Amino acid sequence: MSLKRKVRVGMIGYKFMGKAHSHAYRDLPFYFDTDIDPVLQTIVGRDEANVKRAADKFGWLSYETDWRRLIERDDIDIIDIGTPNHLHAEIAIAAAQAGKHIICEKPLAMHKEQAFTMWKAAQKAGVIHMISHNYRFAPAIQYAKKLIDEGVIGDIYHVRAQYLQDWLMDADFPLVWRLKKDICGSGTLGDLMAHSIDLARFLVGEIKEVTGMMETFVKKRPVEGEPTMADVDVDDAVAALAKFENGAFGVFEASRFGKGNRNGNRLEINGSKGSLRWDMENMNTLQLYLDNDVFGMQGFRTIHCTESVHPYAGAYWPAGHGIGYEHTFINLMHAFMQGISTDVNPFPSFEDGYRNQVVLDAIAKSASNGARLKIKY
Repeated sequence: MSLKRKVRVGMIGYKFMGKAHSHAYRDLPFYFDTDIDPVLQTIVGRDEANVKRAADKFGWLSYETDWRRLIERDDIDIIDIGTPNHLHAEIAIAAAQAGKHIICEKPLAMHKEQAFTMWKAAQKAGVIHMISHNYRFAPAIQYAKKLIDEGVIGDIYHVRAQYLQDWLMDADFPLVWRLKKDICGSGTLGDLMAHSIDLARFLVGEIKEVTGMMETFVKKRPVEGEPTMADVDVDDAVAALAKFENGAFGVFEASRFGKGNRNGNRLEINGSKGSLRWDMENMNTLQLYLDNDVFGMQGFRTIHCTESVHPYAGAYWPAGHGIGYEHTFINLMHAFMQGISTDVNPFPSFEDGYRNQVVLDAIAKSASNGARLKIKY
């Protein structure tokens, strides 16, 4: 019998992210020798039949239909928030006040003021808090961070980030919650570009000014279960120019109308000594160009980031045996559990979520008034 400390998880939400987080909690002890192990205590959803089905399938010990009941319980140590965005703040603040550790899906909040309140509530309560920017935890991204920090590609000049999907291109696709501003806060901006901004901040540093553009291509969509149409009040596509505090220049693009792109999360960073490229659809590889290679042999080399020297990769399979999307969440949960074990808050934290939201809000404001805006954290 394991003598490790157990932490009991209460998770709110059971669909896409609920499935990803459940899998991560279950598989974490299999791959990592952690000081503490998560227990899938209780999952929450409003639809009792569906949440019961999810609890049985994902391996949760029990279920609830009211998240407030979950936070009141003494047998819950962690609150995992995977709800639509408009519920994040209320749940996180209540969880912090109840002394629960918190992990929350992105974007952290509907706007920067809400995100700031969440961060300060968690900080005041002294609980461990993380935002689920899982792409940081791909081994190739972690290795890129190591190369940049070691100066391998020199001073950073350019950051190019693109996040393209195509699941919304059917004009008859219904008006789901991700298309309602009062529930999601923003469309593609918060759904996709939030990831690109986080990766850029993680790898390169803080952004100091932005200019943004946004567009909604399908203005009306059918209402589910009704013979009516309703206005779409969020963006289908967004583009932004950015300047970083270290002088780097950034170009960001995100769209849910990028035909043929199922999850085209891509990043290129150009420095004075070389360049890096990464594509989530080939997540185990990192492309590296070095200016000091022999002339005539210069070009992007492909590094398969599955060696034991690559961050997190050694926990999984022999070299050359790739991992998948789900493993980014396992790696994230490892950082979360270690934070709880050591009482040292891991990253990305709610502060990162707040800083991300400040940039997103500035891009949205710039898109509405055409101004070039300074970022004020």
